[in-house]
Amino acid sequence: MTLGFSDSTNTRSKDWRSLEDAYEVCRKETAQWAKTFYLGTLLLPPIKRRAIWAIYVWCRRTDELMDSAEAQKLPLNQLAERLDQWEEHTKAMFNGQIENELDAVMADTLEKFPQSIQPYLDMIDGQRMDLNLHRYETFKDLELYCYRVAGTVGLMTQNVMGLDPAYTTAPWSDSPDPSEAAIALGIANQLTNILRDVGEDRTRGRIYIPQEDLNRFNYSEADLMNGKLNSHWKALMQFQLTRAREWFERSEAGVKWLSADARWPVWTSLRLYRGILDAIERLDYDVFNNRAYVSKWVKILDLPLSYLISQTR
Repeated sequence: MTLGFSDSTNTRSKDWRSLEDAYEVCRKETAQWAKTFYLGTLLLPPIKRRAIWAIYVWCRRTDELMDSAEAQKLPLNQLAERLDQWEEHTKAMFNGQIENELDAVMADTLEKFPQSIQPYLDMIDGQRMDLNLHRYETFKDLELYCYRVAGTVGLMTQNVMGLDPAYTTAPWSDSPDPSEAAIALGIANQLTNILRDVGEDRTRGRIYIPQEDLNRFNYSEADLMNGKLNSHWKALMQFQLTRAREWFERSEAGVKWLSADARWPVWTSLRLYRGILDAIERLDYDVFNNRAYVSKWVKILDLPLSYLISQTR
């Protein structure tokens, strides 16, 4: 299916109505599955928010290859084959071959905001890690996984967000590598996901909290699988939350150098996602029986504060 393209290898000849419909599908999916993230995108100019929706849906499609209910029933060799096919499909998409609606909006996004294919291939490699790797001995090991499945999102979206012209003339000591800041935000978000989803992940036989940290706080794998809430668990979680917050802080250094129309949305998303860590604390670290989230009213009340921060930092 070429979705209104007269030539599947020519992304410049478009049926705009069909393309608009495809972007609307991406908008709805982002709104359904990433409510906090979606709120931030609404603060972007239309051309940028649509691009972010397209990238989000590509990432979600990649994640579903391993984590959807259907995928959970498949043997490892079929999952590996799906990832291989998706990688080839992605390479073809970057070469201008359009087969479906998602390809169409991604081609349009890549035309407007050119970028490297490497973060996309890295994300697929991150999904491959979930095929056989269900434990991480050290945080360094986990960091690679977090980069691949989430830090890459920062790289995918940084050209969409854009940089403030002042970045090129800023003193070297005051101008961090924007790619490093983008990756840091992705890693911070993924660490937050891991802490929020401990209970869910254990049902899949996965433990993302590093083994070295379990040992450090004398909390066993069996304790985690049984959802044991004790002082050791709380100390372990406090340590994990502190680490995640440190990654959020690392990302903040780059936000002020984003283009003016991107700073408010990114600050909003950063602050609201970091708020999930606060919600975990309010649950007294019981993520086995509860899901931590930021309430709708907190999101609304935070908007003006995030705007103020975006103008002053």
